[in-house]
Amino acid sequence: MGGVRTSRKRPCRICRKWFVANPRVGDRQKTCGSDECRKRWHVKKCREWNGRNRDYFQAIYLAHKLSRLSEQRQGARGDPSAVILPPRPRLLLGLPRREVQEVIGAQPLVIIEYISQLLLRRFQEVIPP
Repeated sequence: MGGVRTSRKRPCRICRKWFVANPRVGDRQKTCGSDECRKRWHVKKCREWNGRNRDYFQAIYLAHKLSRLSEQRQGARGDPSAVILPPRPRLLLGLPRREVQEVIGAQPLVIIEYISQLLLRRFQEVIPP
Protein backbone atom coordinates (compact mmCIF):
# COMPACT_ATOMS: atom_id res chain seq x y z
CA MET A 1 0.00 0.00 0.00
CA GLY A 2 1.26 3.50 0.71
CA GLY A 3 4.22 4.46 2.79
CA VAL A 4 3.90 5.85 6.27
CA ARG A 5 3.28 9.55 6.11
CA THR A 6 5.17 11.67 8.57
CA SER A 7 3.76 15.04 9.45
CA ARG A 8 5.96 18.02 9.99
CA LYS A 9 5.56 20.30 12.92
CA ARG A 10 3.45 23.35 12.25
CA PRO A 11 2.01 26.24 14.25
CA CYS A 12 -1.59 26.12 15.45
CA ARG A 13 -3.67 28.70 13.59
CA ILE A 14 -5.24 29.87 16.84
CA CYS A 15 -2.73 29.70 19.70
CA ARG A 16 0.42 29.60 17.50
CA LYS A 17 1.93 26.71 19.48
CA TRP A 18 3.81 24.15 17.44
CA PHE A 19 2.25 20.70 17.06
CA VAL A 20 2.55 17.52 15.02
CA ALA A 21 -0.63 16.73 13.11
CA ASN A 22 -2.49 13.49 13.57
CA PRO A 23 -1.26 11.17 10.77
CA ARG A 24 -4.82 10.24 9.81
CA VAL A 25 -5.73 13.90 9.33
CA GLY A 26 -2.45 15.06 7.82
CA ASP A 27 -2.36 18.43 6.11
CA ARG A 28 -6.04 19.11 6.83
CA GLN A 29 -5.40 19.63 10.56
CA LYS A 30 -5.14 23.35 11.27
CA THR A 31 -5.16 23.51 15.08
CA CYS A 32 -3.18 21.86 17.84
CA GLY A 33 -6.17 19.81 18.98
CA SER A 34 -6.99 21.53 22.26
CA ASP A 35 -10.70 21.99 22.82
CA GLU A 36 -10.45 25.77 22.97
CA CYS A 37 -8.50 26.03 19.70
CA ARG A 38 -10.86 23.66 17.90
CA LYS A 39 -13.91 25.63 19.07
CA ARG A 40 -12.40 28.98 18.11
CA TRP A 41 -11.40 27.60 14.68
CA HIS A 42 -14.92 26.26 14.18
CA VAL A 43 -16.46 29.62 15.12
CA LYS A 44 -14.09 31.41 12.75
CA LYS A 45 -14.89 29.09 9.85
CA CYS A 46 -18.65 29.27 10.51
CA ARG A 47 -18.47 33.07 10.52
CA GLU A 48 -16.62 33.04 7.19
CA TRP A 49 -19.09 30.58 5.66
CA ASN A 50 -22.08 32.60 6.87
CA GLY A 51 -20.53 35.75 5.41
CA ARG A 52 -20.02 34.11 2.02
CA ASN A 53 -23.45 32.42 1.99
CA ARG A 54 -25.67 35.13 3.44
CA ASP A 55 -28.19 34.68 0.63
CA TYR A 56 -28.67 31.01 1.53
CA PHE A 57 -30.31 31.82 4.85
CA GLN A 58 -32.33 34.70 3.43
CA ALA A 59 -33.72 32.39 0.76
CA ILE A 60 -34.79 29.61 3.11
CA TYR A 61 -35.91 31.71 6.10
CA LEU A 62 -39.25 32.87 4.70
CA ALA A 63 -40.00 29.53 3.05
CA HIS A 64 -39.34 27.71 6.33
CA LYS A 65 -41.63 30.00 8.32
CA LEU A 66 -44.44 29.70 5.77
CA SER A 67 -44.15 25.91 5.61
CA ARG A 68 -44.35 25.63 9.42
CA LEU A 69 -47.43 27.85 9.34
CA SER A 70 -49.14 25.69 6.70
CA GLU A 71 -48.31 22.55 8.72
CA GLN A 72 -49.99 24.10 11.77
CA ARG A 73 -53.02 24.95 9.65
CA GLN A 74 -53.20 21.37 8.35
CA GLY A 75 -53.15 20.07 11.92
CA ALA A 76 -55.89 22.46 13.06
CA ARG A 77 -58.39 21.76 10.27
CA GLY A 78 -60.46 19.53 12.54
CA ASP A 79 -60.73 22.23 15.21
CA PRO A 80 -62.34 25.42 13.87
CA SER A 81 -61.78 27.28 17.14
CA ALA A 82 -58.00 26.83 16.96
CA VAL A 83 -56.15 30.11 16.57
CA ILE A 84 -52.98 29.75 14.54
CA LEU A 85 -50.42 32.35 15.46
CA PRO A 86 -47.45 32.79 13.16
CA PRO A 87 -44.03 32.17 14.67
CA ARG A 88 -42.74 34.94 16.90
CA PRO A 89 -40.86 37.47 14.76
CA ARG A 90 -37.24 38.33 15.40
CA LEU A 91 -38.08 41.98 14.87
CA LEU A 92 -40.65 43.57 17.16
CA LEU A 93 -42.58 46.04 15.03
CA GLY A 94 -45.28 46.86 17.56
CA LEU A 95 -48.02 45.50 15.30
CA PRO A 96 -51.19 44.22 16.93
CA ARG A 97 -50.52 40.76 15.50
CA ARG A 98 -53.83 39.12 16.37
CA GLU A 99 -55.89 41.91 14.81
CA VAL A 100 -53.74 42.08 11.69
CA GLN A 101 -53.89 38.30 11.31
CA GLU A 102 -57.70 38.32 11.61
CA VAL A 103 -57.93 40.83 8.77
CA ILE A 104 -55.28 39.62 6.31
CA GLY A 105 -54.35 36.13 7.53
CA ALA A 106 -51.25 34.54 8.99
CA GLN A 107 -49.16 34.06 5.84
CA PRO A 108 -49.36 37.68 4.66
CA LEU A 109 -48.49 38.77 8.20
CA VAL A 110 -45.33 36.65 8.14
CA ILE A 111 -44.40 38.09 4.74
CA ILE A 112 -44.98 41.68 5.93
CA GLU A 113 -42.81 41.09 9.01
CA TYR A 114 -40.07 39.55 6.84
CA ILE A 115 -40.05 42.44 4.37
CA SER A 116 -40.05 44.96 7.22
CA GLN A 117 -37.10 43.19 8.78
CA LEU A 118 -35.15 43.31 5.50
CA LEU A 119 -35.94 47.00 4.95
CA LEU A 120 -34.93 47.94 8.47
CA ARG A 121 -31.65 46.05 8.13
CA ARG A 122 -30.90 47.83 4.82
CA PHE A 123 -31.56 51.23 6.35
CA GLN A 124 -29.35 50.41 9.33
CA GLU A 125 -26.53 49.45 6.97
CA VAL A 126 -26.85 52.69 4.98
CA ILE A 127 -27.47 55.19 7.77
CA PRO A 128 -24.54 55.60 10.16
CA PRO A 129 -25.37 55.23 13.85
